[in-house]
Amino acid sequence: MPDTAQQVPHQTTEKLPRVFYRLALGDALSTYGSQLDLVALSLFAYEAAGNALGTAGYLIIRLTGGFVGGMVSGRLVARIDRRRLMTVCALAQAVALVVVALAPVSARIPVLYPLALVFGGAAAVCAVALRTSIPEMVGAERRARANSLMASCRSAAMVLGFASAGVVVAWAGFRAALLIDASSFVVFAVVVLRLPLRTRPEPVDPADSAGSAGSAGVTGSGDGSEAKRSGSRWQALVVLRAAPVVGAMAGIRLLDAFGSAAHNISLPVFANQHDPGNPAALLGMFWATWAVGNLSAQQLVSRLLLRRGIEPGERAFALGTCVMSGCFILVFTGLPTPLFLLVAIGAGFGDGFTEISYTTRIQALADERRGQAFGLLASAENVGMGTGMLLSGSLLALLSPLTVVGVSHAVPIVLALGFLVLVARSRKR
Repeated sequence: MPDTAQQVPHQTTEKLPRVFYRLALGDALSTYGSQLDLVALSLFAYEAAGNALGTAGYLIIRLTGGFVGGMVSGRLVARIDRRRLMTVCALAQAVALVVVALAPVSARIPVLYPLALVFGGAAAVCAVALRTSIPEMVGAERRARANSLMASCRSAAMVLGFASAGVVVAWAGFRAALLIDASSFVVFAVVVLRLPLRTRPEPVDPADSAGSAGSAGVTGSGDGSEAKRSGSRWQALVVLRAAPVVGAMAGIRLLDAFGSAAHNISLPVFANQHDPGNPAALLGMFWATWAVGNLSAQQLVSRLLLRRGIEPGERAFALGTCVMSGCFILVFTGLPTPLFLLVAIGAGFGDGFTEISYTTRIQALADERRGQAFGLLASAENVGMGTGMLLSGSLLALLSPLTVVGVSHAVPIVLALGFLVLVARSRKR
């Protein structure tokens, strides 16, 4: 692995642009809608099909859409105005939700499954466009602070979405829940459309680009010529050639997503085994505590690390992965309640810290590589989540939740530790 050290601007304590907080809140609202519609549409598919295969089919198709969206998003964010791209993706999800909500009972499955591709693909493209644009919106020196803010708002919205989904569906019904979801995407689209921040770099004078082309290092070519030639190549190969460290991170994220699928599927089984009288209470307690740890990670980054000029990067990403996966394994060991809550906080902390670290690290790439890298990571996560759901669901019929989760999360721990060793050696060289 080549030297991963790079020259990036020091993080500053200067505040983010005020309008960026509107974007963070709009993104949180759309995240809430995503979690709400994920739960609502999963139940919707189950009732429409009459069996669990309906939900499994919907989730697999949605993840397939996310994989495809991730693979094409690099080219899209390079060629299309990113503000327009985010707006179109948000409105596409809103329209798809309205179509599903208004479809007659007899047409629910024929309508839902094709639109699952829209949900997955549009969400992936929108996320890549947003993450790629953040360094241009707030400045490269404030991107870690911006990522921390976005992750904090998104984490709170995820927990709120999961927590309220059952209540909203039970009280208002599927149709009303889906229309509420659709409105959240419309609001996000309006916020993005009216955002007075640029989403891509200022045009570079050709006379200046020659002098800066050699300074990109691991971030890839600075003159953009290779990006123009890459249209006929497979995106993943281009990214790996420009920045091998990104490929290593993508591999860890893929297996980490596999582990995430394992613990998400295993948690309901574990809750029923350890608290059969009220498994929902155990699940709610876990996710609420996980959220505390997740939000704590955001505060650590913004209040401690950035104020001291420390920017989380690839080493922080690997350490966060080890903490997160290790804590998720411990969750299933049947610990007493105080220790159970402690490791739940640790799992959330590692999850949040890893999210900020890898996002900030990828945003250090040159703009023409950034979208491709985020697209590759999005595709890897969807592949890991999809295969993890299929395999973990099958293994739970034969093995205990601890065994399934332990094996699934042990692999990313081993890879992350190996990644740390390689990064340390490359820095010494």
